[in-house]
Amino acid sequence: MSRREEYEARTEELLRPIAEAGGVTIYDVEYVKEGGTYCLRVYIDKPEGVGILDCETVSRALSEQLDREDFIPDAYNLEVSSPGLGRTLKKDKHLQASLGREVEVRLYKPVEKCRDFSGTLEGFDTDSITILEGDVPRTFRRAEVALIRLAIDF
Repeated sequence: MSRREEYEARTEELLRPIAEAGGVTIYDVEYVKEGGTYCLRVYIDKPEGVGILDCETVSRALSEQLDREDFIPDAYNLEVSSPGLGRTLKKDKHLQASLGREVEVRLYKPVEKCRDFSGTLEGFDTDSITILEGDVPRTFRRAEVALIRLAIDF
């Protein structure tokens, strides 16, 4: 397990009871370095949508736990937010919850001179993701997929 994965997993452990008490679910936790600064990002969700008070409550409680445990030696910023409408689908649990919904898929390399596809998420397994473009199924190897997210329909 990498240092990043360890920090994310330990943060998620600390976050579970806080999220439960706050009536939210954990969507994702990520520890990233951007522009020379480390950032610990926590995404929370709930059926009726996450508000600023939800983020504030979780942030304060988690910050206290992180200070108490002090397992991340680097200086970092803690961010707590909603995953948003166009949420990125990184994990199998995200894909499972999004079956039958419209998604956008971006590939690392073009296929038929195109890197961006959209359609209904039809299925996935450990190696592939299948969308339905109109009536045409398209299957991509997961290793080819740079990004998959929910489509925002205005």
